[in-house]
Amino acid sequence: MASKRKASDPPPRNSSSAVAVAVADSSELSETRDRRFRELYSKPPDFKQLARCDPEFAAMTKGRELDFGDPASVVQLTKTLLKLDFGLVMQLPQDRLCPPIPNRHNYILWLKGLLDTSSYSPPGRSLVGIDIGTGASCIYPLLACVQRPWSFVATDIDVESLKWATRNVELNGLGHRIKVVGRRAEDALIPLDDLGLDSVDFTMTNPPFYESEHAMLQSAKRKSRPPCTACTGSLTEMVVEGGEVAFVNRILDESVVLRRRVQWYTSMLGFLSSVTTLVGRLREHGIRNYAVTEFVQGNKTRRWAVAWSFGPMRPAQDVARGTKAASCKLDLLPAATEAEVAKFPMPVSIGELADKLSGAIGVLDLMSWDWDAQALAGTGRAPDKVWARAWRRRKKREAENAMGEGHNPSEPICALGFHVRIHVALQHVSVKCRWLEGSDPIAFESFQGFLQAAARSAVSGTHSNPRLPGR
Repeated sequence: MASKRKASDPPPRNSSSAVAVAVADSSELSETRDRRFRELYSKPPDFKQLARCDPEFAAMTKGRELDFGDPASVVQLTKTLLKLDFGLVMQLPQDRLCPPIPNRHNYILWLKGLLDTSSYSPPGRSLVGIDIGTGASCIYPLLACVQRPWSFVATDIDVESLKWATRNVELNGLGHRIKVVGRRAEDALIPLDDLGLDSVDFTMTNPPFYESEHAMLQSAKRKSRPPCTACTGSLTEMVVEGGEVAFVNRILDESVVLRRRVQWYTSMLGFLSSVTTLVGRLREHGIRNYAVTEFVQGNKTRRWAVAWSFGPMRPAQDVARGTKAASCKLDLLPAATEAEVAKFPMPVSIGELADKLSGAIGVLDLMSWDWDAQALAGTGRAPDKVWARAWRRRKKREAENAMGEGHNPSEPICALGFHVRIHVALQHVSVKCRWLEGSDPIAFESFQGFLQAAARSAVSGTHSNPRLPGR
């Protein structure tokens, strides 16, 4: 079935075979790099191996053991991981937080997934972000710039941290991509207007956890360890009035005004109760396009992150609903963005099945429909529930009313962007769909029903009724 494309659609990504080969090579290289970064810290670092690779780290260890109660040892671990895994160098003062690299890296990985899967463009775009409260290390912009062609505005209110952050940016030759900006406590946290920026792609922050120094000390006491065991942070880094909830609420309040001037607003959070509060506020504001995830490092450290958007692009399900059972029980998760609509035994001809299914979608009154016969996958955009009888009746009435009136229809707005894929396993075939764009989860559910019926029709005559997942 030929691809359906209208004049208003963006042009095909590859306009020649030479470009296609170049893009494919670049994409393969990018995926190889991304895979390496994804696999980092999937297992705890091997201290003995690190010691073999870095003499400075070897001086701090005894075999596979490291004294995490010694600030100098923890700082050296951070420096060694940055040097060996990211090619970065860092200098840190003794009275500012030393960033645990695996934990910080997890946030960047999630951000990449969030931004990659909420765009029709391929991964690896040049994006601009704001890191709110970058700290002395400026760790998030540094880690991100190694992995992607991103640029940053890195803000902080602490003069000493700003000095060290600027030094770390310069040490790594990234001054042309990371701009360190000083702010005051009462200033806007997202300074688009102050910096003359029309928009940015995302904001990120790892806010101070605690609402008071007393709360910080009590938390350390409950964990049966001295506060600030290693790498003592300043009060500015650890404590903020109202705690992390109040801090992120300020960002949310600003986002309600800025809206689509930022595609994704994101924050790490230290307490699950904070996630519950923030998700509640998002829903109060009618914000339904959001994501919740958790970062787990080792046996003890657990952090969460929340993102929200006023735009229509939906992230992949593993990004938007990346939490474990504890979060799920609290009804924190956004609407599902992926579904398997049919599963059935291997047909005689995969090609025939694909032609029938893509054909059933292609005849719909879509804004665009692009089917890749080799990949057995396609992407479409619909102005409404164009597969429903109600749509056909309405279109008929509109056509009758417009006859003889010289009616000039306005440019349609996408109500549902979707991706359909036929997955071929060893003994069965399944049809899966993904919600890419739109604000109405009911439209996505309705499309699943249409796709399920289309899949059933496509396999009829070849097999008995497909096995349909519970709905």
